[in-house]
Parts: sequence; structure tokens; C-alpha cells
Amino acid sequence: MKQLDRYTCEEAFRRLDDYLDRELSPSDMARMQEHLETCAGCAREFAFEASVLDGVKRKLRYLDMPSDVLARLTAAIAQQRHGSNEAGGA
Repeated sequence: MKQLDRYTCEEAFRRLDDYLDRELSPSDMARMQEHLETCAGCAREFAFEASVLDGVKRKLRYLDMPSDVLARLTAAIAQQRHGSNEAGGA
């Protein structure tokens, strides 16, 4: 079994939000998963942060978004997608 050290836990803690958002590379995701499987302290922190994030997501489903905010958000997403398609085709 791989020995855990303080640096490993600090690194995991710094990357926890990106791990929760699935914004790490596949190899970093696997490394985080391995660490969480072997480190009870970091696993507890992950579980806590994941539960907070899930709670926020649940509450947001019940909020009505003003139509002007929804329209701006939809336009921004469409513009981002359009810009990404142009960059990918160049």
C-alpha cells in the first residue's frame, strides 16, 4: 500500500473542488480517487463537501430564475458554444 504523507493530503485538499466538479484530467481523477480510498480524513472532507454541493443543487432546483437572467444565460452559453466550434474548426 502506498504510504500517505502530509503533502499528499494537502494536495488532495487543494484539488477537492476540481475533483467534485470533475475538472481534473483522467489521471488526476484516478489519483484523487485512490487517495480518497486510502485516507479516511480526506474521505470525510470529500463526503462533507459533496453533501453541501448536493444540498445547494437540490435547493436551486426549487428557485425560479427571472426570465431576463435566463435569457442572458442562454445567450452566453450559445455564444460560448459558437466560439468553441469556430476555435475547434480552425
